[in-house]
Amino acid sequence: MPDTPVATPPMTAGDAACDLVTVPTRQGLEAVDILRRGAGEAVGPVLHDDGCDTLGFLVPAGTAACWDVPGSTCTETDGRGLRLTPEPPVEGSDWLVPPGESDLATDPVVLRRALGEAARLIKAADSCR
Repeated sequence: MPDTPVATPPMTAGDAACDLVTVPTRQGLEAVDILRRGAGEAVGPVLHDDGCDTLGFLVPAGTAACWDVPGSTCTETDGRGLRLTPEPPVEGSDWLVPPGESDLATDPVVLRRALGEAARLIKAADSCR
């Protein structure tokens, strides 16, 4: 896992309740593509850090309590939501999939499946070198 994870954006009362799943950029980009191609499987807002080391998927609050996908982390928001505005929520980050162009959050079951498929694709591609 990269040393510079996407920082948790500032929280404000009344925002959408969500947690943040952080993954390495390569796996995250593959997962975004998989989610976008999936039948009826929408992707929620996705952040990337300035160094392009990680992507952060917004998922429903409470996901962190049971998140166990190797190579990723899930940060709780303690019941407080993220500011879902077009502006980057954290200095040094930006939206890959901005709010308003996506669902409110990515379904964690669907994200888990997409991240698994992405990891298998990356492993297969790397073994062909």
